[in-house]
Amino acid sequence: MDGDVGRAMEAFLLGQEPSLTRVQVAERAGVPLDVAVTLWHQLGFPHHDDDDVAFAESDVEALRLSADLVEIGILPPESQAALVRTWGRSYARLAEWQTTLLAGLAVEGGDPAAALADLATEVLPRVEELQSYVWRRHLASAAQHLLADTSSLTQAETQLSVCFVDIVGYTTQSRSLDGAELVAWVDRFEQDTTTLVVDHAGHVIKTIGDEVLFTVADPAAAVTIALALTARGEDPDDPFPAVRAGIAHGAVVRRLGDVFGSTVNAASRLTSAARPGTVLVDAGVREALTAEEDDESAREEDWRWRRVRRVSAKGFHHLEAWRVRT
Repeated sequence: MDGDVGRAMEAFLLGQEPSLTRVQVAERAGVPLDVAVTLWHQLGFPHHDDDDVAFAESDVEALRLSADLVEIGILPPESQAALVRTWGRSYARLAEWQTTLLAGLAVEGGDPAAALADLATEVLPRVEELQSYVWRRHLASAAQHLLADTSSLTQAETQLSVCFVDIVGYTTQSRSLDGAELVAWVDRFEQDTTTLVVDHAGHVIKTIGDEVLFTVADPAAAVTIALALTARGEDPDDPFPAVRAGIAHGAVVRRLGDVFGSTVNAASRLTSAARPGTVLVDAGVREALTAEEDDESAREEDWRWRRVRRVSAKGFHHLEAWRVRT
């Protein structure tokens, strides 16, 4: 029975019951089989042999669209693999979370398999439409940021402040919480951090369990965010976890939604060297914020700086650091 439901779910999600092999899909799409197989591997799809009937007409159309994007230059050879892998990883994580969510709701009924199929029929079309809306909203926001700084369209590097915010004592705390409590605790950390970053025109690059990486063009905004988060973590009446942060300002390479370069490495190393409840910044941040002593905004912030010992970091001759506080 469960197998029947699984096949019905697959047919519903793919638009029809699988009736094609990968050889047939490649032939109908007009794409060489080795190119199609490489694409599916990059997307993270399960492996199938040439004789496996595991594909539908939707796979043919998707392969045609991929070939179109390559032809018009949206997926150039030098970036195709990385972009497709990013798509695959992102959607695989999203699909796993959504399936887990639906399955959790389905087991509350008497027939989980049937309930899951019913939920998929009712919920997934709405989720699909909402995902398209969120994607377009983010496209609109990204376009505004890029067009506001047209130099970022032609230059490999851009000047940004990079900040890591790290939960203090995550391993110890995680041992004292059950699964649901740990998820709620981390979710609160991610949500509150993301809200503050977005409110200050920043961008969350990624969350890595007990750590959030974000960027913002204005180093003053980065410091403001980091100090606000560490202050919350030091407040015994605030459920927000204790954190530490490191910020570096300088040249950053942006690629496929991620950031790279020595500025990112410096921010990561400063975070590791920071004590609980503190914010460490590099020379780039301090120089940017103290360049003009008579700057009105700098006086309003009234930050205090304390030079700390040079931080040992691989790839740096020496990494100067300052602790900043209000």
